[in-house]
Amino acid sequence: MTPLRQRMLQELRIRNLAPSTQAIYVDCVARYARHFGRSPDQLGPEHVHEYLRYLTDEAHLGSGARKVYACALRFLYHKTLHVDWPIEHIPLPKEEHKLPVVLSRTEVERLLAAVVSLKYRLMLMLLYATGLRVAELTHLQVGDIDRQRMVIHVRHGKGARDRYVMLAKRLLPVLDDYLQAARPTTWLFPGLRPEQPVSTALVGKVCRQAARDAGLAKHVSPHTLRHSFATHLLEAGADLRSIQVLLGHRSLRTTAGYIHVAPAAQRGIVSPLDNLPGPLSQAS
Repeated sequence: MTPLRQRMLQELRIRNLAPSTQAIYVDCVARYARHFGRSPDQLGPEHVHEYLRYLTDEAHLGSGARKVYACALRFLYHKTLHVDWPIEHIPLPKEEHKLPVVLSRTEVERLLAAVVSLKYRLMLMLLYATGLRVAELTHLQVGDIDRQRMVIHVRHGKGARDRYVMLAKRLLPVLDDYLQAARPTTWLFPGLRPEQPVSTALVGKVCRQAARDAGLAKHVSPHTLRHSFATHLLEAGADLRSIQVLLGHRSLRTTAGYIHVAPAAQRGIVSPLDNLPGPLSQAS
């Protein structure tokens, strides 16, 4: 490990960034260095601009991916190297606000029914029942399930914030069958090595395979189930503040994005055309 990488990892850990974020930032910086064949401390803002242009015009990365690279380079130069040029020299691309993919309730049922493995079915059920992020799911421990209060303790969520989510009653029979069959000790879903949790990549693979087996045309990922959880709660009349807490969003503005996803009719909103007092007659 190079001294610069070691310094950056140290700064990332001091700020308590999630292990996944640490790995992504370090990988982004490594790719940036390989692109120029030089150490990042020998490169300046003009190289950053050139690299971001390359990611846009030649690598054809979306705005979200380019923003991650920009954030990683901002961290490197201003938190690790403490350069004297302004952080604005590393521009953040304006994100494209695309509506998330959401499954209907029938599609969720088809997805879950397509999973044969008890362990994998419980994983997907938990994602939909709680709205957990995939990394939060994989790091659940057996002791995080609180049957007395019917809640699940989510530890060290995004931003190192703990929270509680509901424990659905319909989960209990499947959870009991799984615990009896698998007998996990620490991690609820242990990986190939019992002392480590299952990988997020495996959960993604399970989601995609289940979608294919269920004959769903939509692109389904673990985050699709999180989006479906939030959207279905909103359609059922839950208030945005409650959904924000359950999802672990820092800002209510993030949660408010689901207003654009939930059909207006299912949120009790009626078109003004349907409220006109008289019959609509065709002009002669």
